[in-house]
Amino acid sequence: MKKPLMLPEEQHARRVRRADRAPVDGFSLVVDGHYKNEYPDEAAAKVAAAELLGRYPMLLIEIYDGEKQVRSKFS
Repeated sequence: MKKPLMLPEEQHARRVRRADRAPVDGFSLVVDGHYKNEYPDEAAAKVAAAELLGRYPMLLIEIYDGEKQVRSKFS
């Protein structure tokens, strides 16, 4: 199967994320030690963490602040 054609401006607009590196800016969810989704502000990250913890209460969820490089446990 062929890959879809991407225009040059679409190639640069795409942001490549790596699961093994902490994000530099914004907020990210850390689920059982693994970086997951990124969010622009802490409130959005807390809403997503609450929803995830409501579905799966056994998970260890932390919110990572990319600017301060600090993890805070969400409970």
